[in-house]
Parts: sequence; C-alpha cells; structure tokens
Amino acid sequence: MLYLKRNIRFLSTFFNLRNPVIYKGFKLETFKKLSFGYYSTSTKPLEITVRDALNQAMAEEMERDERVFLLGEEVAQYDGAYKVSKGLLSKFGPKRVIDAPISESGFAGLCVGSALVGLIPICEFMTFNFSLQAIDHVVNSAAKTYYMSGGVQPCNITFRGPNGAASAVAAQHSQDFSPWYGSIPGLKVLSPYSSEDAKGLLKAAIRDPNPVVVLENEIMYGATFLLSPEAQNKDFLIPIGKAKIERVGKDVTLVSYSIYVRVCLEAAEKLEKEGIQAEVINLRSIRPLDIPCIVESIKKTNRCVTVDGTFPDFGVSSEIVARIMESDAFDYLDAPVERVTGADVPMPYTPPLEALSIPNADVVVSAAKKTLYR
Repeated sequence: MLYLKRNIRFLSTFFNLRNPVIYKGFKLETFKKLSFGYYSTSTKPLEITVRDALNQAMAEEMERDERVFLLGEEVAQYDGAYKVSKGLLSKFGPKRVIDAPISESGFAGLCVGSALVGLIPICEFMTFNFSLQAIDHVVNSAAKTYYMSGGVQPCNITFRGPNGAASAVAAQHSQDFSPWYGSIPGLKVLSPYSSEDAKGLLKAAIRDPNPVVVLENEIMYGATFLLSPEAQNKDFLIPIGKAKIERVGKDVTLVSYSIYVRVCLEAAEKLEKEGIQAEVINLRSIRPLDIPCIVESIKKTNRCVTVDGTFPDFGVSSEIVARIMESDAFDYLDAPVERVTGADVPMPYTPPLEALSIPNADVVVSAAKKTLYR
C-alpha cells in the first residue's frame, strides 16, 4: 500500500500532472486535458505511409484519453528516430511526449510503474534489440502482474518500435523478437504490415488492458498503402488475434507477417505466371495466432508455406506448423508444410550476405512449388 502511494506521488511529481481523480480508491493525478481536431474522415481511400498511420494512431488515442502518453529515446524534440512521433510534442506538450535518457531498463520500468497506477504509457524502443536491456520489466513486471493479482491489477501498456532486419545494421540490431515475446503468457504481440494494420492494431493495443508488444519494421515505415474510409475513423480498431487474407488463391497457402507479407505477395505474382494461385495470409497478430484462418485456408488449398525472418529453430513458423499438425487441417494436407525462415546465423553486416540471410520471393516460390511436387 505504501509502495503504491509512493509511486503515485513520484509519478505525479515527475509528470507535473493535474486534475486529481480517484483510481481504485487512491488519489491519482491525470494529465491536463488537451483537445485537438487534426484528422478528418474521408469518403475516399487515402494514400498514407505506415509511419504516418502509426503517428495518427498515437495522436488520436492521446486526444481520446488524457492518460495516454509517449515516452522513449528522441521521441519528442527530434520527432522520433524514424519520425514516427513527428509533431506530437507540439500538439500535446512535454508532459505527454517525453524524451528519455539512454537507459531502456530505466524508462521501461518507469512506464510499467505508471501503467500499474492507472496511466496508459506508450513505451518506444528505438529498436527492439534494445528491449533486452529492459526485458525484466516487460516479462516479469508487465506480463505477469494482471495474472498474479487475480485480475485485480491491469497493466495497460504498449511497447512499440522497429523489429527485425533493416538494412546493413548488423547482428545486434537485426533480430526478430516475435518468437521471444510470442512465447510469454500475459503478453499480446502484434506485427503490422500495411498502413491500415499499423493504425488499427496500434489503437487496439493502446486500448487493451493487457501489455501489448507492437513489432514494427523499419523498412516498412516509408511504404505507402491505401487507408480505407473506415480506417480513417478515429474509432477504427483491428481486433487483436484476427488475420487478414491479402490475396485469395486455391493452390497453396502462404502464411506470413510484417514485411514478409510483401515477399509473399511478390511470390504469389510469380507463381501466377506459372498457373499457380497462391492464397496469402497476413497474420497481423503473433500472440494470439489466428489458427482458424490458417486451417480454413489449408482446407481449400491443401498445401501451406510459412514465411518469417526469425531463426529457423523455435520460431513463429515452427509454432504454426505444430498448430497445423494438431488441428484437423492435417487431414487436408497433400504435402508436408514448408518453412521459409531467416538463416541460422547472426545477421551479417555486408548487404550481399544480409540478403542471403532473409527470405525472398524466389525462395518462397521454390517452397510453394515443392508442396505441389513441381
């Protein structure tokens, strides 16, 4: 009890919060309400980058709920290392868009503590490789508290940032953490592909009472997609745990997430030239996985290829294959499931070797044709 009161007092002082309210019987300071009207809906699809879609998601949720704030390295004055938080400081001020020192353990712990007393932090890691410095807070504090308190103490926090291989950033900045965090009970793990994914999933993550890890991709930040009129609505959410069929096909199912959905779509175009119609599933959610979507697709195509950028051992593809074997989809398979993954080596720095270490469309095409015995 004393510990909780001290944390409330510390957070109130740190953020210089105002407008006291009562939270779970304790006096808690919340942010001064800010109101902006900056995004209008349209009746037409809107071209927007993944970067700007993430920015919109955070801005809309910060406007909607005064408890939401963003904290991370260079998120404020520099507009974010990848400009994802551009303009948020000027809109919401330094009390809600906060530059943190280079101490992931320190600022992640602060964010978890603020979530435990009722605030809604968005904790940005400049890269998820640096989240290793804070993994105790993510796994032991954030992920387990809701369960260990018997559902009494939620931890509404979103951890987000770029994940996986980028471009010539070497082994210590290229790891894919989807299987790491995807194995932890208490966490939800999302990995968007398109702008609509980015906006709808991040907004859903911020509103979810559980800790959510949002694994973005640095290369995809500048990619442009159409945002549907529905997705331009401020209350647009993508349900966590629901995959999307990006391309309909009847001959083979390609299952992937994040940037490798693009690889699968490129492979599907090449396969079509050979008379093979591939169905492409964008998982969007790593934990929970939408296994029913995969099963129904396999019942139609009778073949499956999984594609991800993780190491081959104990990866997301391994889990998907295991789930397929345990489901009734197994009886519909006409060939073993093929896996396309990253290489079983630390990521090389040199671009030619890096390119050989991650999936590409030609490898996916070969795997798909193998399931067709071609």
